[in-house]
Amino acid sequence: MADAILGHAVAPVPGLAARAARTGSSPVRDILALTARPEVISFAGGLPAPELFDAEGLAAAFQHVLAEDPLRALQYSTSEGSPALRAAVAARTTARGLATDADDLLVTTGSQQGLTLLAGALLEPGDVVLVEDPCYLAALQIFSLAGARVVPVPTDDEGLDPVALDEITARERPKLLYVVPTFQNPTGRTLSAERRAAVAEVAARRGLWIAEDDPYGELRFEGEPVPWIASFPGAEDRTALLGSFSKVMAPGLRLGSLRAPAALRRACVIAKQAADLHTSTVDQAAAARYLAVADLDAHLLRVRDAYRERRNALVDGLAAALPEGSRWNRPAGGMFVWATLPAGYDATALLPEVVRHDVAYVPGAPFFAGPPDATAVRLSFVTHSPEEIREGLGRLRKALEGGAAARLSAGGVRGPSGVP
Repeated sequence: MADAILGHAVAPVPGLAARAARTGSSPVRDILALTARPEVISFAGGLPAPELFDAEGLAAAFQHVLAEDPLRALQYSTSEGSPALRAAVAARTTARGLATDADDLLVTTGSQQGLTLLAGALLEPGDVVLVEDPCYLAALQIFSLAGARVVPVPTDDEGLDPVALDEITARERPKLLYVVPTFQNPTGRTLSAERRAAVAEVAARRGLWIAEDDPYGELRFEGEPVPWIASFPGAEDRTALLGSFSKVMAPGLRLGSLRAPAALRRACVIAKQAADLHTSTVDQAAAARYLAVADLDAHLLRVRDAYRERRNALVDGLAAALPEGSRWNRPAGGMFVWATLPAGYDATALLPEVVRHDVAYVPGAPFFAGPPDATAVRLSFVTHSPEEIREGLGRLRKALEGGAAARLSAGGVRGPSGVP
């Protein structure tokens, strides 16, 4: 039709930017779409338990701001964010051991946006970003879209290896290190105070920024809190601390915070103006009201108690659910358990059989910026009750047995015993 109307050939539209073409969809989001059926017991997504949301308290907060000050709550706002919400976040951050003023903070549309703003403010195409290996998937997407070159830093059962960090920093001359030091996604690991101090020292001596992401820090079930990297000598002037309300209030609010040194924070404000002008005014007002009148700490006690019970149900049931020779950790908080199947198993190849049994996990391979571990699996324990978790583990056992048997009979990889 266009050819006939214009009387000449129509040229194709230009292609996508290279960074958009090379950045794939999140495997976690894709798996969630496949497992949305209500009969599926999913260990895949890090979805907070909806029955634990303080829906009544949040509804009251929204009702209050819409009844008492609707014109302000529904109007445009400043890019930096609500002064009342920033003051409340600053008070909570200070109470957790890092002295913070409201003016140190920028309210973001989830901590995810905070990391995107940091990437826009700090990174030129080709700049090197260091990440834990394995790493939070969405961070890898953000850095890919920024045109950065991502270099993995090895980890062990205690998290990021500071010695390897120093060696790689000397060789690669990175601009930024991204780290989730407390109950890391995907592994659930927590970096010790000694390692955090070492990370801060490397950053100060070698000259690089740190993006410290802390969405899970308030979900501690046992043990003592570990200070933020931002509080250690050498890190104070070079650390951006990302926070989130998604895990402690509700993810649907899409509220987060960014604490950063003044010059970097100003650059992030400009990046935010270009992205969305400001975060939802009414959501910020309701969150500030909620923090002023509700007892978030008491709410978190209930959440932690429930999540601890669910963590126990998952970890205690893995010995019967996974093949002999599997390994897994027991995180002291957060939302995730990291497991590895015996050599020869492929968690990605087994996933279709697992889903056919109405259960799901996330294969660990996509989380790696370096060579992937095909045997790795991320399991989230927060979404389902202990009873559902035990049922899901029973389904998982049958699925893994059936999937491995089918592959072995077809001449595939060897099982844990080494018998083909």
